[in-house]
Amino acid sequence: MDIRAVVAIDFGTTFSGFAYSNRADPEIITNDVWPQQIGVLKTNTVLQYDSNYQNVVKWGNPALAQRQSRKNKDLSTSKSVELFKLHLGNIPQNEKPPLPHQLSYEKAISDYLCELGKLIKETISTRWHGIKFFEHVLLVISIPAEFDDRAKDIMRKCLYNAGLTNSKESKKVEFTTEPEAAAVYCMRNLKGQNDMIPVNASFMVVDCGGGTVDLTTRKLLRNNKLSEITERTGDFCGGSYVDREFLKFLSRKLGESTINLLRENNYGQMQFMIQQFCQKVKFHFTGNQNDFNSFEFDIEEICPVLKQYCKDDIKEKMEDNDWIIDINFEDLKSMFDPVVGKIIRLIRGQLDSSKDKCSGIFLVGGFSESKYLQMRVKKEFGKLVPSIIVPKQPIAAIVRGACDYGLEMSTIVDRTLKYTYGIRVVRDQKEGDPLSQKLLFLNSKTYIFDRLVMRGTNVGVDQEFSKTYIPSKPDCTSLSFKIYKTTELSAEFCNEPGMKLHGTLTIDLPDVHLGKDRQIEFSLIFGKMELVAKAKNLRNGSIYNTSLDLDL
Repeated sequence: MDIRAVVAIDFGTTFSGFAYSNRADPEIITNDVWPQQIGVLKTNTVLQYDSNYQNVVKWGNPALAQRQSRKNKDLSTSKSVELFKLHLGNIPQNEKPPLPHQLSYEKAISDYLCELGKLIKETISTRWHGIKFFEHVLLVISIPAEFDDRAKDIMRKCLYNAGLTNSKESKKVEFTTEPEAAAVYCMRNLKGQNDMIPVNASFMVVDCGGGTVDLTTRKLLRNNKLSEITERTGDFCGGSYVDREFLKFLSRKLGESTINLLRENNYGQMQFMIQQFCQKVKFHFTGNQNDFNSFEFDIEEICPVLKQYCKDDIKEKMEDNDWIIDINFEDLKSMFDPVVGKIIRLIRGQLDSSKDKCSGIFLVGGFSESKYLQMRVKKEFGKLVPSIIVPKQPIAAIVRGACDYGLEMSTIVDRTLKYTYGIRVVRDQKEGDPLSQKLLFLNSKTYIFDRLVMRGTNVGVDQEFSKTYIPSKPDCTSLSFKIYKTTELSAEFCNEPGMKLHGTLTIDLPDVHLGKDRQIEFSLIFGKMELVAKAKNLRNGSIYNTSLDLDL
């Protein structure tokens, strides 16, 4: 492919950004010019729609909900939407943020990427004349490690709907996981600092975003290469979850029904209230009581519409307090602690799963700038890990690392699988085999799971795992290989809990006169971000293959 430029997109839960580079002069540039913003490396992942949620009116920072005006007391017509990326995650439906019934999360993602794409195309065409976007630009999309095949497929669809690709299956799109991109960025930051993390030493990257936290442990190899030595882990516990704790705090003060009515009827005002909490309180919390001044949260000033939803007894109590809620040190700490505690447990789990001593922990992502999070991580792990580092511009770590990855994909030499892969095959029935797996058309036979590669295996890029099979019946004219995956280390049947069908490869099987004497070599090949299933007829040399998303 004639790739001349690389554009990396970090589509985040609360903030998004992009970086770009030309292969002829591989300086990585992080975009810092946004609608009504100059000098910031990301803009808000927020959209503002017209009344029917059909057309985007504003996006990014200008789309944030505004203070309720005195002239227009009812701002229920505000059409700002946010946090729609969380709908891609495998989290309970009731934890996904509400969207208007007229708007699907796929449309919201597509619309946001469309607006972002217009700015990207304009930036690229201004900087380098003669570059044709669909022909010469490689897009690198960073995604949370927790995203599955479905999420990646939806992202491809949304990129196409947004006009960033000219086909849903475009070969000019590469995915990399956010912790992988962050690891590449951190490795580049180690140049000239080899005493900090020496060659062949391992380091952990903790990517703390708005909605997700992802962790990976890597080994720094010679010639700027990275090896993955533990399974990636992660959870939905980023900075936006502190905002949720703030809403729970208000629910305890004003009643749960009050906050629910605000969310249902005045979502824009709830957004604005959270923004004020972040700007005036959350961003400044260090965890040191000496630095903290009790904050007066003035409801009449910040969100007056709340008053009408309060029950009479609460209203009376709040009027006595002039509609002011004091947020003291312990209140704020209790909002951070459930989220920070989860991140601490994830880090401890990564350290426990690695056989190698960890030489350093890098904290990256927007929430990593929290002084309280930094303090807690250093307090918990400072004696175990020699270096705990927050690199320069941690908010841009993922997008810059993703761009770097697009320029030099050989940086990543291997990965650790988080699934066990195998195929469905037939064997003779045994006593106790589940009835659902017995073959009705083939007497005394049962479907079983035949493992090709186990979870936790360290696999090199393009490494192949093969086994040889024969047809189950002598008169077969075709053969289907059903590829399954499970988070278990081993399994016997394809209907066990947690087992998922990953894809199917069907091949022709000529030479019926040979009966079962027709050997087929079946292989799984683990590429950069895709899994190739390949079948080779050892009789006639015919090769069949199909590409599937590699769920890392």
